[in-house]
Amino acid sequence: MVKAKEVDSDGELKKVKDAVAKKVEPKLGDIPGIGPAAIAKLEAAGVYDLMGVATLTPPALSEVSGLGEAVARKAIQAARGMLDLGFMDGNEFATKRKDIHYITTGSKNVDNLLGGKGIESKSITEFFGAFGSGKTQIALSLAVNTQLPKEAGGANGKAVYIDTEGTFRPERIRQFAEGVGANPEKVLKNILVARAFNSDHQILLLEKINEMIKNGEPIRLLIIDSLTAHFRAEYSGRGQLADRQQRLNRYMHDLMKLAEQRNLAVVVTNQVMSNPAQMFGDPTTPIGGNIVGHASTYRIYLRRGKKDSRVAKLIDSPSLPDGETVFMVETLGLKDVEIK
Repeated sequence: MVKAKEVDSDGELKKVKDAVAKKVEPKLGDIPGIGPAAIAKLEAAGVYDLMGVATLTPPALSEVSGLGEAVARKAIQAARGMLDLGFMDGNEFATKRKDIHYITTGSKNVDNLLGGKGIESKSITEFFGAFGSGKTQIALSLAVNTQLPKEAGGANGKAVYIDTEGTFRPERIRQFAEGVGANPEKVLKNILVARAFNSDHQILLLEKINEMIKNGEPIRLLIIDSLTAHFRAEYSGRGQLADRQQRLNRYMHDLMKLAEQRNLAVVVTNQVMSNPAQMFGDPTTPIGGNIVGHASTYRIYLRRGKKDSRVAKLIDSPSLPDGETVFMVETLGLKDVEIK
């Protein structure tokens, strides 16, 4: 709870207490010391809610809002008091997770690999593999399926597609839409596509997503295809590896925060390399190392199988066992292969 000495007047303290007592969703303007000018600066920097303020440091808030550090410190304390950032028991946490939605990949085999319902919101699902392994095909399938009703395996919402490699194809979306019996033009209208030309542009687009959600866009899925292409191209050699990993680390944490706060399902595709030190077994290693590995909730390795099939292998999950399955990529979508 915010103490009287942490706000500037009795009226401001009453406003904080009223917001907490009534369980009304508080806004930036309810924070003592945050006026219209500061709100405009915060929103321009991608901070739209109390959680964004509560998780900043006083110097960081001061820099983006133009407030003095003392006022920024009081504002952060007030935001934290209004949000009740303490602990909760396991039952409360389970109740909080009931708003999670699931999106089918279009393949029952892959859905079963992920627990039976497909990818989940408030998490990051990574698909990594060599070129031609099916990463983009799964991403395009998810962009279509997220628009389906919940009872059909969708999330009844829109998808955002950040294309870093120039692989988004409207004609492929039309084929997937026909495969699920949807109107291709309507499906395309509900996929918001942005072509990112460098890592700075890719990072900036996350702020735009927050802005679109704030303006009422029913976004349920964020796809980044691919995650590391620009970081890999712009930071080459061992001399720049630390800088690349630090920037990638911050980007992954921004994705985690966005997924959690906005209840989004986040899907990233990732490039791979061959590990020359691997003497036996598959030398394929995803780009990004432990930074991407720790930030991703689910990691699936894709590779080509027999007779043009694709093999999906679950590498990491907080609640599911490792597993492997097979599917096909066909004109109208993904097709399951019978597992013997």
